[in-house]
Amino acid sequence: MQSSGHRQRDTEQHQPLLSADNDPEAGAGPLCPPADQDGLWFIQDGCGIVCGVVTWLLVLYADFVVNLVMLLPNKSLWYSVINGALFNFLVVMALASHLRAMLSDPGAVPKGNATKEYTDSLQLKPGEVIYKCPKCCSIKPQRAHHCSICKRCIRKMDHHCPWVNNCVGEKNQRFFVLFTMYIALISVYALCLSFLQFYSCVKDQWNECTDFSPPVAMMLMIFLCLEAFLFLTFTVVMFGTQIHSICNDETEIERLKNEKPTWERRVRWEGMKAVFGGPPSFLWFNPFTGLRLRRLLMTRTRRSGVEFSV
Repeated sequence: MQSSGHRQRDTEQHQPLLSADNDPEAGAGPLCPPADQDGLWFIQDGCGIVCGVVTWLLVLYADFVVNLVMLLPNKSLWYSVINGALFNFLVVMALASHLRAMLSDPGAVPKGNATKEYTDSLQLKPGEVIYKCPKCCSIKPQRAHHCSICKRCIRKMDHHCPWVNNCVGEKNQRFFVLFTMYIALISVYALCLSFLQFYSCVKDQWNECTDFSPPVAMMLMIFLCLEAFLFLTFTVVMFGTQIHSICNDETEIERLKNEKPTWERRVRWEGMKAVFGGPPSFLWFNPFTGLRLRRLLMTRTRRSGVEFSV
């Protein structure tokens, strides 16, 4: 809900403003469908699905090369066990963060809530106005933007990321930050292990430092280094951008549109605590925090099945 002095500024064409004195459905085109119900969040976008699958394949490829090409053939048992445990731990955390970012509702505004009954329940004051999104037929809260791929208005939408096949918004920004952080750590770790492996193989005989033939092992590690370098560059930039956005309480869309803040900003640690939940703790780095498998499995919709958001 917004006052007349705090109007949302979006690029899409708005329907006429709704107020306490007029009917939200009058002159608004087709009637709104009934408000949707909660379900498993998954965006059916071909490009996003392909990017998500490619992300998993690249991470699993790095895991394969590190474990089977570099660590298992190593003569030092402790070197293999310790580095294998740490690297696989980071892989699990990265993939879990990716799943949470992809399958979590980013803060979607319910579809079809722009009805007279819902507007009356807001108890608007005389002269107070709100916006109705003409694309998803919903009342747009402050700082919400419509995503053409998710086909929903998203609260505090930062951007739509095809690599997680989802928007990054109010409810899943934390998982996206963790995903970029863990991928960056994996990339650094893989580069370090690759350099150590190259040094070891050059110092000794190639046939003794790996179970693969020298040309195959060399090509696998070179491709891993290229992948790790590209991933490191991308994720470090995204991680820094997200942390800057959180600390300044300003989404990427708001920054690009140069929107002046009409909300009370939560800067620095206040912004971090708002996104990650509570004071600083190790729980900030745990993508499994707040996961309720029972609630997810027992989700019911009017179709008696999983609801895919499109």
